[in-house]
Amino acid sequence: MDLLARAKQLEAEGRSIIHLEVGEPDFATAQPIVDAGIQALRQLKTHYTAATGLPELRQAIADHYQRKFALAIDPRRVVVTPGASGALQLALSVLTDPGESILLSDPGYPCNRNIAKILGLCSVDVPVSVDTQYQLNAGHIHKYWLANTRAAMVASPSNPTGTLIERNAMRELLAAVSKANGHLIVDEIYQGLVYDVEEYTALSLSEEVFVVNSFSKYFGMTGWRLGWMVVPERFVDAVDRVAQNIFLAASTLSQYAALAAFEPDAEAILQRRVEMFKQRRDYLLSVLPEMGFKISLQPQGAFYIYADCSDITQDSFAWTRQLLEKEGVAVTPGIDFGGHQAATHVRFAYTRSLDELKRAMCRIARFIQDKQ
Repeated sequence: MDLLARAKQLEAEGRSIIHLEVGEPDFATAQPIVDAGIQALRQLKTHYTAATGLPELRQAIADHYQRKFALAIDPRRVVVTPGASGALQLALSVLTDPGESILLSDPGYPCNRNIAKILGLCSVDVPVSVDTQYQLNAGHIHKYWLANTRAAMVASPSNPTGTLIERNAMRELLAAVSKANGHLIVDEIYQGLVYDVEEYTALSLSEEVFVVNSFSKYFGMTGWRLGWMVVPERFVDAVDRVAQNIFLAASTLSQYAALAAFEPDAEAILQRRVEMFKQRRDYLLSVLPEMGFKISLQPQGAFYIYADCSDITQDSFAWTRQLLEKEGVAVTPGIDFGGHQAATHVRFAYTRSLDELKRAMCRIARFIQDKQ
């Protein structure tokens, strides 16, 4: 966020800045979704919904799992939240007490450990690397689980690496967490943005898993602040009670707009965008190694490439700052995602057009050449 703030400041001063640092799609919300939101506002649908969400939307989400994964989900288990972050707060609130611990991957989404801190939890940051697809696995559960550990959190696809947890590995992870008498929270907010492989959901492997999803990434509704969580049946009432007290409800207008996200006309738009993200990913995968970045794993999801920059710099934080100041390209240093190998990694978000990516790569190549 500091990097983004500086980038915005430079833009305000008239500099040309190419933003590859923020995980927000460049596409505007699809028009059918916008139209549904406008219609809801004109119909004065502006009152609170139930804390767990609009019944029609909970049903639509359940139907989405049936269509996409042939999975029958009771809509009662679907909880609509103010963004995926709201869902993560709910999950941790009902599963843990202050002083207990959770397992997180390092690198991983930085807000997870901050949410844990707010709730008085200790986050055990587990170092992950290429050898484990940058993901937690069953071996990590056996090694790092403590007497006071209550849950583990994973993301598939992940931020910052774009890697997936393969189905059998997820099954083993679920078994290991269950054996430890804990709970697994699976962040699937980049579901839909998956390339080259068949998608699945952790819900197809267990009814005891907490699965978090969002309308922000695939559905392109970042500013609408809407997410959801599918919870085990026995936790529905507890989640409802906590939601009533900390959120009351997600945005009513956003919920009505989201109903249109599952309609065929919106789905067609969103699927075309997936193809465009894949083209961007493939372009970066072809040019970044030519500039000296090492990419040992091809990301199969989300819209990020987590690149080893050790042949270019041993201080990615300083390097990204200098790149922004000198060439006007904003990328994210590894330190934003944890401490493990952070100084030798950077994240590229391919959330800009192919033409902008090409301009950015030219600037980065020039910057690297000038520093040699």
